[in-house]
Amino acid sequence: MSLKKALIAMSGGVDSSVAAYLTKQLGYDCTGITLKLFDNDDIAVKEKACCSLDDIEDARNVCRNLDIPYYVYNFKDSFRENVISRFIHAYETGATPNPCIDCNRYIKFEKLMRRAEELDFDKVITGHYAKVEYDENSGRYLLKKAADKTKDQSYVLYSLTQKQLSRIFLPLGGMTKDEVRALADQLGLINAHKHDSQDICFVPDGNYARFIEQYTGKTHPHGDFVDEEGNVLGEHKGIIRYTIGQRKGLGLALPHPMYVKEKDLNENKVILCDHERLFSQELTATDVNLISVERITEPLRVRARVRYNQSEQPATVTQTDDNTIHVVFDEPQRAICKGQAVVLYDGDVVVGGGTIV
Repeated sequence: MSLKKALIAMSGGVDSSVAAYLTKQLGYDCTGITLKLFDNDDIAVKEKACCSLDDIEDARNVCRNLDIPYYVYNFKDSFRENVISRFIHAYETGATPNPCIDCNRYIKFEKLMRRAEELDFDKVITGHYAKVEYDENSGRYLLKKAADKTKDQSYVLYSLTQKQLSRIFLPLGGMTKDEVRALADQLGLINAHKHDSQDICFVPDGNYARFIEQYTGKTHPHGDFVDEEGNVLGEHKGIIRYTIGQRKGLGLALPHPMYVKEKDLNENKVILCDHERLFSQELTATDVNLISVERITEPLRVRARVRYNQSEQPATVTQTDDNTIHVVFDEPQRAICKGQAVVLYDGDVVVGGGTIV
């Protein structure tokens, strides 16, 4: 009987490298691949970003060490269309995007999964910290939080479909980051102590506005900061430079702290408010993907997150149509942002999620 074949997405970091080792130990016929998503020159970023030649060399070195074949796939066009363009469009329309979710959805688990099918791979492996389990009772694949709650990435994987979940293996779901680094050290992997990438890969310096203006060649005109009554408080430097809930970096001398509440694109105004006015108790989300259930047929008690690094909050969710959910929190939440994801949990199980509108 031939070995089951596994395609391992390798970023050059320690997580995907250890995932490759663990998959090989389970007896899979492994192939490592790195997704070439952009050239640093293409995005006018000169600093080191992920997907750099260094990362490709690190991934190649690990594959050589593990004695598995290694290839680089060029997904630059798809990344430009499905991640960078969406990121820019969101900021230009007043939303706050999460490009990591789009990258997982449209690149790693759509394009890559399709490539794996074409090449007859049984499984796609990544170094994400989350778990995939099959539930006999419901007949559905479940996405669950990782054992290491400080590294859990289930939030950015909520868009996975049943078909995708059936083909995915996440070997690090039961491990802590310290255990992963210790194993890499023990194996003598070149990247055992490599730093985790923190920022958006194509904006490694964190300056989103500069990236957007360099990439598009467009500038965004200055306009007014106003309070909720419309009183002018000062001048802003372009509407894409501000996010909901922001206080620092406004460049205003105000008698008391004020925060970005919303952005009026038609009038090119940034509206500021006092801290308590940032809170809201409900939201609507569309482009919904449900995992643990096919449909939410009646109001469901969940715990929900409206941003990656937020702790879950108790809420009730109602599905209003095939593609829309309405979430009411028990307590008001700070700075809910259009364009971010709301992800619903039942204990460690991801119920599903959608894009906040």
